[in-house]
Formats: sequence, C-alpha cells, structure tokens
Amino acid sequence: MKVTKKYDVYSFGVLALEVILGKHPRDVLAPFSGPFANMNIELDDMLDPRLPFPSLEVQNKLISIMDVAFLCLDANPQSRPTMEIMSHLLCT
Repeated sequence: MKVTKKYDVYSFGVLALEVILGKHPRDVLAPFSGPFANMNIELDDMLDPRLPFPSLEVQNKLISIMDVAFLCLDANPQSRPTMEIMSHLLCT
C-alpha cells in the first residue's frame, strides 16, 4: 500500500463525519448498508444524539459538509478529491 495525499483526504472525511455523527462513520452507517442502501436516511437518525437538534440553516450546512466528506471516503483513492478541491467545496 502506497501512502499518498489521497489517504489524508480519506482521513479528513472520516474525521469530519466523526465530529458530526459523534462516532466512527462505519458505526452509524453500517445499519444502512446492504440491500436497503438506497433508502433515504434522515439527518436526525445520523446526528450525535448528545447534541441539541440544529436549526434548519445549520442542518443545511451539515448536509453539505457530509456530502463533501462522503466524497473523501470513495473506495478508489484515485476517485477522491484533493484537499484543494475539498477546500473549495467547503468554502462555497
């Protein structure tokens, strides 16, 4: 296994989701994988339950961050964005 910048991107995605979800992404998303993976997952099913539920504006920002973080977790390292692209996506 060759360590590249794409591994840093993966780690960033995991960290971003851990902050939002309150646990490792695999612990939260495992129940939603498999044959029912195409079903819609509600935000309140994923957020850290120890925190108060966010306002609509914050919910929209969290969804944007999560969308970007999931790009980082692509199984194919060559398909992951660079941190430069990540920075652009998060700042727009």
